[in-house]
Amino acid sequence: MNREVSAESLTLLFGEYSNDILMSNGMQYEKTLLHHGEISCYEHSVAVACLSIKLAKYFRCDIDMKSMVRGALLHDYFLYDWHIAHESHHLHGFFHAKCALKNAECDFSLSDIERDIIVKHMFPLNPQLPQYMESIIVTVADKVCAAREVLQCFFKIRTKRDKDGVH
Repeated sequence: MNREVSAESLTLLFGEYSNDILMSNGMQYEKTLLHHGEISCYEHSVAVACLSIKLAKYFRCDIDMKSMVRGALLHDYFLYDWHIAHESHHLHGFFHAKCALKNAECDFSLSDIERDIIVKHMFPLNPQLPQYMESIIVTVADKVCAAREVLQCFFKIRTKRDKDGVH
């Protein structure tokens, strides 16, 4: 089953301000990188952006929607497979946000809000407090999406073991 959402659907949801990111070589490469369980880094980033929009609308936050969506799409723009043992991937959870920011700054023009979202989305693992409401929303959305993705994989494996009679 193909879980990928069409570029046209994402443009309708995110607005025109995300096209350069969604069509970039880096985001296309993210489609090949598994992130949490069976979810690609691209799918995770899109899910975080979607949930961020829902949270902002639910809580009626006065935010910069463009910066929030762009920051959410780029929050995990580290562009390497962290599952492969390599010295540069050591302690991925602590350091990938800075790598993502460096890559995003090379490929896109970023606002201060977008930079803050990317570099601080791992709070509290990275102890820098998010400075903007947009950063807080993306940080929360990231945790919710990551937990959902990991649990889906866990329960899928557990269900398969139960069907196979493995305990």
